[in-house]
Amino acid sequence: MLKTFKAILKNNTLQWLDETPEINSEHPVNVYITLLEENIIGENRSNGQKMANALKKIANNTTFTDVDTQQWQQQNRCDRSLPYRD
Repeated sequence: MLKTFKAILKNNTLQWLDETPEINSEHPVNVYITLLEENIIGENRSNGQKMANALKKIANNTTFTDVDTQQWQQQNRCDRSLPYRD
Protein backbone atom coordinates (compact mmCIF):
# COMPACT_ATOMS: atom_id res chain seq x y z
CA MET A 1 0.00 0.00 0.00
CA LEU A 2 1.31 3.44 -0.92
CA LYS A 3 1.66 6.02 1.83
CA THR A 4 1.73 9.76 1.22
CA PHE A 5 3.88 12.18 3.21
CA LYS A 6 4.07 15.96 2.81
CA ALA A 7 7.51 17.48 2.34
CA ILE A 8 9.31 20.41 0.77
CA LEU A 9 12.22 19.70 -1.55
CA LYS A 10 14.99 22.27 -1.12
CA ASN A 11 18.51 21.85 -2.52
CA ASN A 12 17.85 18.14 -3.19
CA THR A 13 16.91 17.59 0.47
CA LEU A 14 13.43 16.72 1.71
CA GLN A 15 12.06 18.60 4.71
CA TRP A 16 9.13 16.65 6.17
CA LEU A 17 6.14 18.82 7.06
CA ASP A 18 3.67 16.67 8.99
CA GLU A 19 4.65 13.09 9.60
CA THR A 20 8.14 11.68 9.11
CA PRO A 21 8.14 8.22 7.55
CA GLU A 22 9.71 5.45 9.59
CA ILE A 23 12.12 3.55 7.39
CA ASN A 24 13.80 0.64 9.16
CA SER A 25 16.00 -0.55 6.37
CA GLU A 26 19.67 -0.32 5.56
CA HIS A 27 18.82 -0.92 1.91
CA PRO A 28 17.69 1.75 -0.53
CA VAL A 29 13.95 2.37 -0.60
CA ASN A 30 12.02 3.09 -3.79
CA VAL A 31 9.97 6.30 -3.70
CA TYR A 32 7.77 8.24 -6.11
CA ILE A 33 7.93 12.01 -5.77
CA THR A 34 5.31 14.26 -7.35
CA LEU A 35 6.44 17.84 -7.80
CA LEU A 36 3.60 20.31 -7.32
CA GLU A 37 3.46 23.55 -9.23
CA GLU A 38 5.74 26.07 -7.58
CA ASN A 39 3.06 28.75 -7.22
CA ILE A 40 0.92 26.50 -4.99
CA ILE A 41 3.36 26.90 -2.09
CA GLY A 42 3.71 30.61 -2.83
CA GLU A 43 -0.06 31.14 -2.82
CA ASN A 44 -0.34 29.74 0.69
CA ARG A 45 2.18 32.25 1.95
CA SER A 46 0.39 35.22 0.38
CA ASN A 47 -3.04 34.29 1.72
CA GLY A 48 -2.39 36.30 4.89
CA GLN A 49 -2.34 39.59 3.00
CA LYS A 50 -5.42 38.60 1.00
CA MET A 51 -7.22 37.74 4.23
CA ALA A 52 -6.22 41.05 5.84
CA ASN A 53 -7.54 42.96 2.81
CA ALA A 54 -10.81 41.02 2.89
CA LEU A 55 -11.28 41.68 6.62
CA LYS A 56 -10.62 45.41 6.12
CA LYS A 57 -13.22 45.46 3.37
CA ILE A 58 -15.75 43.73 5.62
CA ALA A 59 -14.96 46.09 8.52
CA ASN A 60 -15.59 49.12 6.28
CA ASN A 61 -18.88 47.66 5.05
CA THR A 62 -21.87 49.44 6.62
CA THR A 63 -24.59 46.99 5.53
CA PHE A 64 -25.54 45.85 9.04
CA THR A 65 -25.03 49.07 11.00
CA ASP A 66 -28.77 49.50 11.56
CA VAL A 67 -29.17 45.99 13.06
CA ASP A 68 -29.44 45.72 16.85
CA THR A 69 -27.06 42.79 17.35
CA GLN A 70 -28.29 41.97 20.86
CA GLN A 71 -31.91 41.82 19.74
CA TRP A 72 -30.96 39.82 16.64
CA GLN A 73 -29.07 37.27 18.74
CA GLN A 74 -31.94 36.91 21.23
CA GLN A 75 -34.41 36.34 18.39
CA ASN A 76 -32.20 33.69 16.79
CA ARG A 77 -31.06 31.98 19.97
CA CYS A 78 -34.13 29.99 20.93
CA ASP A 79 -32.58 27.39 23.22
CA ARG A 80 -32.19 29.50 26.41
CA SER A 81 -31.85 33.06 27.62
CA LEU A 82 -28.43 34.29 28.52
CA PRO A 83 -27.82 34.96 32.24
CA TYR A 84 -27.57 38.64 33.28
CA ARG A 85 -28.32 39.83 29.72
CA ASP A 86 -32.10 40.31 29.69
